[in-house]
Amino acid sequence: MNKIVYKEQLSNDIYKIIIQAPLIAEARKPGQFVILQDGGDFGERIPLTIADADTEKGTITLIIQASGESTMLLTSKEVGDSYDNVLGPLGNPTELDNYGKVLCVGGGVGVAPMYPIAKALHNMGNEVKIIMGARNKDLFVMKDEMRAIADELILITDDGSSGRKGLVTEPLKELCEEWKPDVVFIIGPPIMMKFCALTTKPFGIKSYASLNTIMIDGTGMCGGCRVSIGDDTKFVCVDGPEFDAHKVDWNNMLTRLGTYKGIETEKKQECLCELKQKNEAR
Repeated sequence: MNKIVYKEQLSNDIYKIIIQAPLIAEARKPGQFVILQDGGDFGERIPLTIADADTEKGTITLIIQASGESTMLLTSKEVGDSYDNVLGPLGNPTELDNYGKVLCVGGGVGVAPMYPIAKALHNMGNEVKIIMGARNKDLFVMKDEMRAIADELILITDDGSSGRKGLVTEPLKELCEEWKPDVVFIIGPPIMMKFCALTTKPFGIKSYASLNTIMIDGTGMCGGCRVSIGDDTKFVCVDGPEFDAHKVDWNNMLTRLGTYKGIETEKKQECLCELKQKNEAR
């Protein structure tokens, strides 16, 4: 059992949750993730990238967006409660190196898994510039943490409520033209990552994207997380989660991600009703 030691609501449906997981905290590396499961052996297995870890306290930090039934149930728990199963660290760590100029692009909750990567690259002596994008100012996560490690932090919002109004691809293109980064790391909604990859490709800048696909077991057995990378079929859980962004078949990935959208929407509405009833009964 992994006890919740801290919980904070960051926005309407985004939560910061710190749980006890000393072995994972000790072993994890930037870019790796865990599988979180509640509800016994029949609960849905949710992949979540580790946003931070404290080896002294034996804890890991997760940023969870309550976007569906299972994540809503996970975020409905309170401090002192526990999760049944936490498996990890899983996946391959980020390839960290002294690249020189590093540009990190994070969109929405994708900023959370980007943080340990950017922090490690900063600590290695790289010059790190960070672009953070969100629909509005209330949806930014870990802004202060990112500002503390960035040589330059650029904020972008769809509605212009914070930073520049626009899309992350706009400052990304400008920096590719003027600053000329040696490598770009991208994490966020798949459609955002697709267009970031299209933006950096003409410049020939090596770009890595961290993929968050449909995933069940997290050990390469189910095949649910398969993606097309160039001419090869890869599995995000064991071959990734990071891949060459210019080789990802984004259209195929986006199609597969939409497979269960109808069911997810229906289940989310049912869960909202159940949680409302539970709260009213308290």
